[in-house]
Amino acid sequence: MGQTERIATGSIAVSLVVFGLKLVAWRTTGSAALFSDAAESVVNVAAALIAFFALRFSAKPADANHPYGHHKVEFLSAVTEGVMIVAAALEILREAWQAYIHPAAIEMPLLGMALNGVATLLNLGWALLLIRTGQRVRSPALIGDGRHLMADVVTSSGILLGVGMVVLTGVGRLDPLLAAATAVYILGSGAFLIRDSVGGLMDAAPALEVVERVRQLVAENAAGAIEAHDLRMRHAGPTTFLEFHLVVPGRMTVDDAHVICDRVEAALKEAMQGMLITIHVEPESKAKHHGVLVL
Repeated sequence: MGQTERIATGSIAVSLVVFGLKLVAWRTTGSAALFSDAAESVVNVAAALIAFFALRFSAKPADANHPYGHHKVEFLSAVTEGVMIVAAALEILREAWQAYIHPAAIEMPLLGMALNGVATLLNLGWALLLIRTGQRVRSPALIGDGRHLMADVVTSSGILLGVGMVVLTGVGRLDPLLAAATAVYILGSGAFLIRDSVGGLMDAAPALEVVERVRQLVAENAAGAIEAHDLRMRHAGPTTFLEFHLVVPGRMTVDDAHVICDRVEAALKEAMQGMLITIHVEPESKAKHHGVLVL
């Protein structure tokens, strides 16, 4: 089992513990806001399971039916989690409305807040670990799971603030109002996660600075060639696919052209991990006089 799968397994365990703590907090207090927080944690459990199976599937090697690998399943996982985040936010808004029109007294608020606070701190620590690890290994599934938990941290913090304000002021409607405000934030978080993941499914190009870095490396390491054009890039999980046409002098031998390609590939892979490169060599009659001019 690889590092990402171990972390995904840990996410399942953490989400179950957090759900248990929040469930006890709701049962102790009877707070509608804490109930909505516990209900949202059910989504966390489902999201952790989805991320785990997505990571296991994406780790499968390329085969005849999937010659480019299975990495895109991580984007599907992240989209699913984004939809779950949006659904959870809508459920919180519904619960907040019900609590607003039917306010109820909160029982044993300090114990309930303490339990929810422990669960929130646990979520915060694990969310930071997921996001940092996901960014380091370029895993959309881990990043999506981490953002989902971070949204839950914001939700829980807002709900804890609401319960605290209710206890201090005795104004019951403050609880659902603050819960509704945090739900709006969660809607935005889910929408951004869906947008980024759909971009991956649609073969969106990497960030502009990544593309420019690739162009620079090609220009600096293709000595002997004339130009490179029709450069295209896309990414899928930890893998970035790059292809371009390399124009060389018409009299250059195949061996010499291959040496240039090897040198360019080595420089790109040294600077940028997880890159699969396809170079199409063309004679100078195919030059387009634009794209990447070799230095």
